[in-house]
Parts: sequence; C-alpha cells; structure tokens
Amino acid sequence: MTARQQFTRRTIVCVAAILLSVPAGTPATAAESDSGTLLRVLTLQDYNTRVVLSGTLLLGVTAGLVGTFTLLRRQALVGDVVSHAALPGVAVAFLAGELTAPGSGRSLGWLLMGAALSGTLAVIAISLLRRFTPIRPDAALAAVLGVFFGLGTALFKTVQELPSGNQAGLQTMILGSAATMTAGDVRLIATAAVVTLLVTLFLFKELSILCFDEQTAAAQGWPVLLLDLCLTGLVVAVTVIGLQSVGILMVALLITPPSAARFWTDRLSRMAVLAIVIGGCSAVAGCLVSATVPKLAGGPTIVLAGSLCFGVSLLFGTERGLLLKWLRQRRNTNRIGRDDLIRAMFEIVESRIAQVDEPSAKNLSAIAVQTDELLGKRHWSRQRLLGLIARAERDAMIRMDSDSGWRFTRDGARIARDTVRNHRLWELYLITHAHIPPSHVDRDADFSEHGLDPQAVEELEQLLAQKAASGVPPSPHPVESGELPVGSRE
Repeated sequence: MTARQQFTRRTIVCVAAILLSVPAGTPATAAESDSGTLLRVLTLQDYNTRVVLSGTLLLGVTAGLVGTFTLLRRQALVGDVVSHAALPGVAVAFLAGELTAPGSGRSLGWLLMGAALSGTLAVIAISLLRRFTPIRPDAALAAVLGVFFGLGTALFKTVQELPSGNQAGLQTMILGSAATMTAGDVRLIATAAVVTLLVTLFLFKELSILCFDEQTAAAQGWPVLLLDLCLTGLVVAVTVIGLQSVGILMVALLITPPSAARFWTDRLSRMAVLAIVIGGCSAVAGCLVSATVPKLAGGPTIVLAGSLCFGVSLLFGTERGLLLKWLRQRRNTNRIGRDDLIRAMFEIVESRIAQVDEPSAKNLSAIAVQTDELLGKRHWSRQRLLGLIARAERDAMIRMDSDSGWRFTRDGARIARDTVRNHRLWELYLITHAHIPPSHVDRDADFSEHGLDPQAVEELEQLLAQKAASGVPPSPHPVESGELPVGSRE
C-alpha cells in the first residue's frame, strides 16, 4: 500500500469516527432552537422584547432629533463628555441611597438623577474653563472628561467593595444593557424621552436660528444664551436617559444618525426627519440583534447598527455621498476636457477660414482637423486626446470624415462657437477690468470659464457690448513668430 493510499484510508476512518460520535439530532435541534428564537424576536411574541423595543425606539428617535442641532451647533463632543461624566454621579447616587436606605440605591430614577447632576456639573465646568481661562475648547472638553471619568472609575471600585455592590448592576451604565430593563425602567425612560422630544419640537425654529446664524439671532432679540443652555440641557437629558440601554456610547447615537442624514439633504427639516428615522432604525435593529444573540451587549450593537447606516449614507448619499461626488467630478472633468477639445478644433478651423468675423456652422463643419494638429494645441498625452475625441464622437459633436480628419457636426459647431465666445468674453473682461496682461489671460480664463452661467455671460455681454456685438470676439492673445492672432483679419 502506497503512502497516499494509507493517508486516504486514515482520513476516511477519522471522518467516520467523528460522524459516529456526534448524536444525529444535535445539529438539527440547535438549528431549530436558533430559528425559533429568531422567529420569536422578530414577531415580538415576548412581552419583555416589546417593552424594551418601544423604549429603545423612543430613545433613538429623540437622540436623532436632538443630535441634529448638536451636530449643527458643533457641540458633538459635549455628549461624549456628559456620558463619561455621568459615571461618578451614578456611583455617588448609589452610595447615597445605600447609606440612607439599604437597597434603594439601585433605583433607576435615583441613579439617573445622580447622572444628570454629574453631567450638568461637567457642562458647567467646561463653560467656566472656556470663559475664564485661555484653554482651548477641545482641551477643556478633554480635561473635564478625564477628571470626571477617572473619578467615576475610582468610585465604581469603591461600590464593588460594598456587600451589595456586586449585585448593583452599575456596570450596565458603561456599555448598556437594554435586555435587563424592566417595564418600570422603560416607562421612566420613555416619559423622559417624550418630554425631551416635545421640548425639542417646541423650540425647533429657535434652535434652527441659533445653529445657523447666532449673530443674526442675537441682533433680532433672540435669547441666544438661554437657547444655548436649553440645547445643552437637552443633550444632557438624552445622554442620561440613554445610559441604561446604550451606556457611555450614547454620544454615537446622538451624532451618527444626523451625520448620516447630512449626506442625503441640505434642508434642516428633511435632515431632522432622516436623523429620526435612522436613529429609530438603529436602535430597533441593535435591540433585536441583542435579543437574538444574548452574548451581544445592547449598547455596542445599537452603535454598530447606526455605524452601518452611516457607512451606507457615506457611500450612496444623494447630496454628499462619495459615489455621487466621484460621478460629479468625473462628469465635470469630462465636460472641461470636451470644452478644451472643441475650442482647440475651433481655433484650428478658424485660422483656415477666410471670413473670420463670424464663422458659421457650415464653414466650421467644412474643414477637417488631424489628430496631430490637436495634439500640438494642448499639453495632452495621445491617450488622453484619443479619449476626449472618442467621447466627443459619442456625443455627436464631431465625426470622422474618411481619412481627412475630424469635422464638426452642426450641433458640435454651434456648441463650439458658444464655448469659444464665452471664453473670449471672459478673457476680454479680465484684460479690460482686471488689467491682466494678454499673454497671461488664457490660463486665468481656463480656471474659471467653465463656471460661467447664462446670467454671467449676459452681464459680460453688457460690459463688453461693443466688442461682443459681432458674435465671436477675436482672440486677444499677442502675435507670436510673425503669425496673426487667431480670429483676426489678414
């Protein structure tokens, strides 16, 4: 028996032994159990799942709306500071409750009150550092976050050393645990979320003015300082009520939904609605996944669901998405290349026409241009030029006339005349009003001519009425090597 046959025989024996050692019903039973759990979660058959899901949904919706104004106000890191600064307040509230009445320290209302007070103190500390010290705002945020989070970590260590500390469940305030919430906890969180949501909607117009133009709001008599304090209070409220389900990662639920919505629209109302939808969907998706896989913590799962929405928006957003941005840049590059190509062809054809005052579409279409002639007009590589020619041919602007070269079509000749006319009008304007030398005006005009809209062209025509009256103005470039400028009479 060869070595290969011995190896094959041993492999078959090992596989058979493994298959015989596994009970036949084990894989099927596990699969049926997993599918049954998933079905129960998706159909919301469990009362606890429905309760937790409703509270988490309200939290995501509220965080999306409040986060919209936080993002526009450039206070994204305030939520991060508040979520970390809430930990010492939670620990102090637990210790105070246990000292006054043993067992009362684990009350969610008591813990959230301590978190709110601690977060408010952190915000006040940040404001004082910004106002009375030369510390930069980002340094003030980092300093306050470090001090409060360090204090919270030390107090949490003290809590764990108490006889009832291990059963306090305060560690859920760090990463969140939506599955451990009771119906009473959800009612408390839902009530706070609804109040915060209603206050935000009531102040929607005022917060919009504050975020977009603070100076105008102050000039119109709006209480800017009071509105700023209200927005900070809303951030503190949302962060505190989200500690139980999301933990210190609450800043992600505040900022990720509006950041994702920003890729889809420029209007505040639409951005707020999209942020609400994304925040709610992220909270629901994370909660369902956490309920299906008990080993996954609710807070990180909710944050990951929001991050997935952000990634999709970053790539495919219809306003600022990377894909759309790349397509726009490519389209703009192709348009600029096309304009440069037909302008180069126009100048070559124009130099060969006897009546150059007003080259007609018929005259422009009658003369063919060779590829090598176009190659000498610009600093193009041959591959780049051939690509531009192929694109212009697909757009029915030029056509190949057997072996004589490239000719304008009627539509291509008309577009070429308009393009050259706009370019020369802008050159004349730069020479006449900006006092740019004719020898340097071509490059300056190339940088800005492609952004001329019909209104700008009309204004140029009015400023240069005499020079623009004859249609296509002559080229303003100086004579070189004894040749006449393109567009001038002999």
